[in-house]
Amino acid sequence: MEKIIWDEGFSVGVSEMDRQHRRIIDIINSLIEKQDIEVDSEIISDTLIRMLEYANEHFRKEEQYMLEYDYPGHSRQREEHNEFRKRTAFFSIDTIKHKTTIPKDVLAYLKEWWVNHILKADMKYKTFFVERGVK
Repeated sequence: MEKIIWDEGFSVGVSEMDRQHRRIIDIINSLIEKQDIEVDSEIISDTLIRMLEYANEHFRKEEQYMLEYDYPGHSRQREEHNEFRKRTAFFSIDTIKHKTTIPKDVLAYLKEWWVNHILKADMKYKTFFVERGVK
């Protein structure tokens, strides 16, 4: 699987969100570099924990901006964030159960979810925040 390459097409126009998105992509890329890991590897569980911790920090900040500026898509974004949390928790459970497809499933899910979330859901707020002077 190819690593995610950050470019300006990922920029949502808010520097803090871009910085956090880059960090999330770095976490995913670190897992992509180790594609041949086993389900019982600590790398999987550690990556899921790091991802969930950092994602929670990111979601909290992103939703704070949305509430502060009364972003109309806030509730939809919150739903997507909660769905990500649930799915990631299920992966953690499957890892404990040693489900053999987990490394590939986790990697595919994280890469697809974050790329789609940034490029679709988060891009919807780009103009909204830029127009309000959020940098």
